[in-house]
Amino acid sequence: MNTGILSSRYATALLRYTEETGGGERVCAQVRLLLEHPDQDPGPLEPELERFIRLLVKNGRMEDVRFMFRSFIEMYYRSRGILVARLTTVVPSEELERKLRTMLEGKFGREVLVESRVDPALIGGFTLEVGNYLLDASVRRQIESIRRQFVIQNNRIV
Repeated sequence: MNTGILSSRYATALLRYTEETGGGERVCAQVRLLLEHPDQDPGPLEPELERFIRLLVKNGRMEDVRFMFRSFIEMYYRSRGILVARLTTVVPSEELERKLRTMLEGKFGREVLVESRVDPALIGGFTLEVGNYLLDASVRRQIESIRRQFVIQNNRIV
């Protein structure tokens, strides 16, 4: 069976179960922790998550658990009307994060969760992904753009 369809079905089941029990926020937080730090001991699992894991083990579906968890997180945020923005910077910047969150919440009229990560390869600036949109304000992209223009100009001269 297609991993995407399978992941979606199991994630939907977990979401419905957490909505029934009222533990969606706790389960989502723990799932995010498990995905972000897979080698750390998460401590005791939330009861809903523990039951879900037992179901996966019983059905022999543990190899797809990461896909299911990612699908669950996306579905959970969508069900709560939360927009997820992924910010990548060279150094951590809480001020930039705060300003972008405020701007995006004003633009979209809903809560925005900014997930930050650090990537020194950007050289400077930042990238921001919101849904299918990418704002690339990195120095790396600007240097690449200048390089391409230089190559094009030099090919015309020869």
